[in-house]
Amino acid sequence: MDMIEIRKTGLRNNLKIMDAVKTILTEIGEDADREGLVRTPFRVAKAYEEWFGGYGFNAENVLNRAFTEKSDLVIEGPIQFYSHCEHHLAPFYGEVWIGYIPKKYVTGLDKMVKLVEIYARRLQIQERLTQQIADGMVTGIECEGAIVVCKAYHLCVGSRETKNQSTHTITSAVRGCFDADTTLRKEFLSLISL
Repeated sequence: MDMIEIRKTGLRNNLKIMDAVKTILTEIGEDADREGLVRTPFRVAKAYEEWFGGYGFNAENVLNRAFTEKSDLVIEGPIQFYSHCEHHLAPFYGEVWIGYIPKKYVTGLDKMVKLVEIYARRLQIQERLTQQIADGMVTGIECEGAIVVCKAYHLCVGSRETKNQSTHTITSAVRGCFDADTTLRKEFLSLISL
């Protein structure tokens, strides 16, 4: 692999990742030097940069633009996401719905999409991902409360052991006014109508 090509990608620890991928290929019985696999370590390292690019960012980095505006319930979704399970490094993917009650400011709608992205682009479990998004809304923008619902399909369930490809997991997190107000929670759930 050409060192100039590697440097241009901006990968952190790219040589270590590439060496590790080559070792994995060899250990599963492949010839890491055959034509179809010779660039695989580079491609995997490059994919990891994208898949795990959420480290080093937080809610304040993405919810950095707010507009003074009064509003009742604001809902964004479904926001599609792709992540990787920290237990098997297997992908899981799905949709997130975010609702919040602004206190003084509303945030740009694309900012909530970016919020989901920074937490999805880490090794995750769905339960933590849902909590991080809810906490991010509360810390990233002044709001009365936030609610997050996440529905995902996990390849670690669908492709191994149980091989159940029809099941999905739903998680939720409530903060602030949504925690105390069941009517508000019901309104959100009826509007997203999973």
